[in-house]
Amino acid sequence: MNHVFHRAPREVLPRAVSGDGIYIIDDGGDRYIDASGGAAVSCLGHSNNDVRQAIHAQVDKLAFVHSGFFTTDVMEDLADRLCALAPEGLDRVYFLSGGSEATEAALKLTRQYFLEIGQPERTRIISRHQSYHGNTLGALATGGNKLRRDPFEPLLTDAISHIPACYPYRHQNEGESLEAYGLRAAQALEDEIKRLGSDSVAAFVAEPVVGATAGALVAAPGYFKRVREICDQYGVLLILDEVMCGMGRTGTLFACEQEGISPDLLTTAKGLGAGYQAIGALLVSGKIFDTLVGGSGFFQHGHTYMGHATACAAAMAVLDVIERDELLSNVRKQGETLNRYLHEYFDNSPYVGDIRGRGLFQAIELVADRKTKTPFDPALKIHARIKREAMARQLMCYPMGGTADGIRGDHVLLAPPYIVTEDQVHEIVKRLKDAVDAAMSSALGQGTG
Repeated sequence: MNHVFHRAPREVLPRAVSGDGIYIIDDGGDRYIDASGGAAVSCLGHSNNDVRQAIHAQVDKLAFVHSGFFTTDVMEDLADRLCALAPEGLDRVYFLSGGSEATEAALKLTRQYFLEIGQPERTRIISRHQSYHGNTLGALATGGNKLRRDPFEPLLTDAISHIPACYPYRHQNEGESLEAYGLRAAQALEDEIKRLGSDSVAAFVAEPVVGATAGALVAAPGYFKRVREICDQYGVLLILDEVMCGMGRTGTLFACEQEGISPDLLTTAKGLGAGYQAIGALLVSGKIFDTLVGGSGFFQHGHTYMGHATACAAAMAVLDVIERDELLSNVRKQGETLNRYLHEYFDNSPYVGDIRGRGLFQAIELVADRKTKTPFDPALKIHARIKREAMARQLMCYPMGGTADGIRGDHVLLAPPYIVTEDQVHEIVKRLKDAVDAAMSSALGQGTG
């Protein structure tokens, strides 16, 4: 009898026993290419000895100490390093255990900041449709994915509203330039601030490159610069969620570097620990931190494992490897390779409407009709079929449903480790093409397509 409560209890999962570079090996000896980094987590693959040794050394020294009693050298050093690398203005780090915790901390710090400066009426948060910011209740409420939200809607705060995502493939008008569309998409933020009442809005939350719910969705040029301007104009904090797209995934350590902006708060996780330890972080502007220190002097929030010494040691080693091995350069190089092969294998597919992304964070969006961009019937569960077919070919990818509007639409996200080679990228796309073809044959063969 199996006593584990798996996330999908009726599924029988293969049993992983070891890792080797970009491969996961099961108990039958099959080698699965991890083309999604799990969920964009395992950026260094599954057998990096430097990170393992760093963890071992820290455990031998001091595995854990509660942050209410002590600080540690490794936590202080990691914070110094992240702030030296971070976008301008972010100069404090609040360490947590993952992305959902980081989002919760950002929301609560936002609220406390406005209390500290005497603006308690700022209680509203604006986010976007087709976004994902975590699975705890505050983070889930902030996210704009209907499939994830609906079962828990009665438990979610109504202090959060959502505007359309910046989604050129579906929302750009014919004859409209990308730049013009980006400004139009950003205008939705100002319109929502005015609708709610500018004195009531505390923050706007967005992923620089949308991950799980929309598939490597890159904003139109100028969108985020305009968003930054709007936030500044109305005194609204800008929270950028880089849990999935950050830590080098798009080719720069922080994804927002490519947008030319700095947020007031920034969440990161996943690639920070590369899967070797659970760690997340909230980077905070000096303005917010100094306000707190000069006011109550206490952030009314916390978790048991925040600032975990072993997790911080792992993250330091991850940054060491990324820098020493010039992996951001490889992310950019192999990202171009990945994009080239995706176009080579899928441009002529009648079922792939869009290929998008940055660096080693790219996706294909599947449609029933390329001309009309009509999504497949959700009942077909195209994304689930692709996942099954990919696993049958020893390929781990990240398909999801609800891409187009929260209910309809399918995409496949790819986020391989930063150590991937050109030959491995080619193999990933070949196996994905076979999996997509098999899934489509299965779905349409039922006569319901």
